[in-house]
Amino acid sequence: MKLVVMIPCCDEEKTIASVIEEIPRDCCDEVEILVIDDGSTDNTVQEAEKGGADRILSFKKNKGLAPAFRAGLQAALEMGADIIVNTDGDGQYNGKEIPKLIEPILDNRADFVLGSRTKGHIEYMPLQKKIGNRIATFITRQVTGYPVSDAQSGFRAFTRDCAMRLNVMADYTYVQETLIQATYYGLVIEEVPIEFRRRNAGPSRLISNIWKYAQRAGVTIARGYRDFHPLDTFFGIGSFFILVGLLFGFRVLFGYFKTGVVAGYLPSAVLTVLLILIGVSTMTLGMIADILKTQRKIQDEILYRLKKMEYDNQ
Repeated sequence: MKLVVMIPCCDEEKTIASVIEEIPRDCCDEVEILVIDDGSTDNTVQEAEKGGADRILSFKKNKGLAPAFRAGLQAALEMGADIIVNTDGDGQYNGKEIPKLIEPILDNRADFVLGSRTKGHIEYMPLQKKIGNRIATFITRQVTGYPVSDAQSGFRAFTRDCAMRLNVMADYTYVQETLIQATYYGLVIEEVPIEFRRRNAGPSRLISNIWKYAQRAGVTIARGYRDFHPLDTFFGIGSFFILVGLLFGFRVLFGYFKTGVVAGYLPSAVLTVLLILIGVSTMTLGMIADILKTQRKIQDEILYRLKKMEYDNQ
């Protein structure tokens, strides 16, 4: 059983070596550490080498967390990983807790394990980040239907098969999209309580502005839900337009029964027709998108089988 611990990072020269050194090497038959350097401008790569990283994948420029995560999954599969653990390079997650994180996978209880900070111990988290995490977790819970307690946690573990199922398309963060995909494909998810430590290496580079993060994460969640639940998405939007149109239509009908003419309510009548047409058109788009979803499901299955053929024959 081989474990690959992947660490996406950018400008983490102060902490990356200690993060690597903290990872236990005896929790699986074979443990390797993969560092994905997302265009660091400091000595992150050199410090990772000193810390004992087995492989370092470097980007020439910063691409963002989601592309780094995507590249890390691919590289970990190429390295022959049976289990993949993702953690951060800033030292806020305790690497010594990796055995606890992968236990549900080793016991064959789960495909995807999330380290939950809210179920564990949080040494320190800024209030705005704590509020943002709770809001994003609530929305993710509604979208996925899974009672997740900490959807934003980056400390998570995947089986080899689960990693081959995940196709991260976002360009900012992967945390919500992977949960949406995992629940859609029926993968078994489990949460374990973890320790979350104070960040001592300056402000977070991913969430430097909570409002910007909320906006971009919100777009990721909305796109994920739209792609995997297009009928619900477009029928919901279409129903809203039709409902508003009918409300204006009732006003026109009430005026007609009261006065016997609709001339005085012509703008409302035109708006009623327009809103109902928009609603019907949106629902039609939903049916088309649902057909495309079926095609995507077929394509994802083909991609999964191609990955299995490629990585299992290495």
